[in-house]
Amino acid sequence: MLYFSRWKALAIIMTALVVCLFAVPNFFSQERVKTWPLWAQRHIVLGLDLQGGSYLLLEVDSNYVKKEKLDQVRDEVRRVLRDAKIGYTGLSVRGDAAEVRVKESDQQAALTKLRELSQPLGGLLGSSGQRSLEVSDAGGGLFRLTVPQAAITERIRQTIEQSIQIVERRINELGTVEPLIQRQGTDRILVQVPGLQDPTDLKRILGQTAKMEFRMVDPSVSPDQAQSGRVSADSEVLMSEQSPKVPYVIKRQVLVSGGDLTDAQPGFDQRTNEPIVNFKFNSSGSRKFAQATSENVGQPFAIVLDNKVISAPVIREPITGGQGQISGSFTVQAANELALLMRAGALPAPLTVIEERTVGPGLGQDSIEKGKLAAYIGSIMVIVFMLVTYRLFGVFANIAVAINVAMIFGILSLLNATLTLPGIAGVVLTVGIAVDSNVLIYERIREELRHGRTPISAIDAGFRRALATILDSNITTFIAAAVLFYIGTGPVRGFAVTLGIGIITTVFTAFTLTSLIVAGWVRWKRPKTVPI
Repeated sequence: MLYFSRWKALAIIMTALVVCLFAVPNFFSQERVKTWPLWAQRHIVLGLDLQGGSYLLLEVDSNYVKKEKLDQVRDEVRRVLRDAKIGYTGLSVRGDAAEVRVKESDQQAALTKLRELSQPLGGLLGSSGQRSLEVSDAGGGLFRLTVPQAAITERIRQTIEQSIQIVERRINELGTVEPLIQRQGTDRILVQVPGLQDPTDLKRILGQTAKMEFRMVDPSVSPDQAQSGRVSADSEVLMSEQSPKVPYVIKRQVLVSGGDLTDAQPGFDQRTNEPIVNFKFNSSGSRKFAQATSENVGQPFAIVLDNKVISAPVIREPITGGQGQISGSFTVQAANELALLMRAGALPAPLTVIEERTVGPGLGQDSIEKGKLAAYIGSIMVIVFMLVTYRLFGVFANIAVAINVAMIFGILSLLNATLTLPGIAGVVLTVGIAVDSNVLIYERIREELRHGRTPISAIDAGFRRALATILDSNITTFIAAAVLFYIGTGPVRGFAVTLGIGIITTVFTAFTLTSLIVAGWVRWKRPKTVPI
């Protein structure tokens, strides 16, 4: 164990040196680091509890998700029956089900077509026979399509996953640094934005679903008639976004959705100098938009955002370039926010802020100072203990521990990890784990010396026989850290990350690096006794 070839020794030293160098950017200002090459700009990000910031807990509107699912079922029923040329009446949503009545001669064909809409639920639920719809014949030609709770739960899960991605894009568009966004429970999203002291703009941006749709205005019904209740099933009444509120009768069919947008940027109208939003479609959206505008020249169409009409211009000529603009008496800030929302995409369901906290930078700085103090006191006590107990070999252990800590921060910097106060606790705990490995090795060496071995033989046997014990103890601790990471959230994960990284570096420094240092000392001194 004490023999190291030149290449092996060089590899160990270079590994430790390179990893430690990744921690260097943390000692310079961000302005200075930005002038360095891109690969060298990795650094540790301080968490919410260390530099202050905003904490938001968002909840997805499960009732909205359920309503959207039922509306989707209703539209699918309409499409399937129309494609099959099956006559129907009374298509509506009642409670947890969509209902439709079919004439007697078409009932069997309708039942077959409707049952095709029911699909097995994905994931683990699929193996238990759960389906997305339960289709039943209520008699008299009435068919009922019920959405089971398992399907609603699955849709909420998908909504949360999609919302997390969109929330992250929106926050990144605001220019914030390293936000923490993760799922909490079944229908909530945790958002932590370090450094953001005023979350007002953030809440406003996250509170809008930004569901953009391009739909035709229904000219067959006037707004006055619509408000009296005379609206066909294929249309609905929507109000304008600007005040005074103006009602519009809008067809339910979506010509182009916001999902086909590729870009949106604020700008100014060259004729009126008013703020506008310029947008571009992808190839599919361009094709659908060109077809819709070609078929409806002279007709008004509506740009709808979150069920409010932004504007309803008349189509003067086919728009085939795949791009256009939205105007609607915007302010500069409103145009910027609308462009941001269009670029980031629409939330599949509204998000409600149910908990909000703001941590001031003063409190964060206090946490840093106390964390540093605890780390310094703990480290000094460990260093003194190793020096008093193991003398020269304690010096070797302390060198290894110092390199161990530097490697931890190097790896955290390489990962652009967020360091929280529990993360600092994880680093301090790692120092104790590291010297624990050295204690195992050194006590084994003492035991071998008591059994009459020569110094070099005792040192070699001490390292070799302690290896299994070191691996066992560190593997079990690493498993615990992994469980904390996958089950825990927020600060618990921060603690698990630093602890897990610390265990890996501990095995490297406490055994491999320490044995290299001791091997160099043995080769240099050729000791007759072991100062331990």
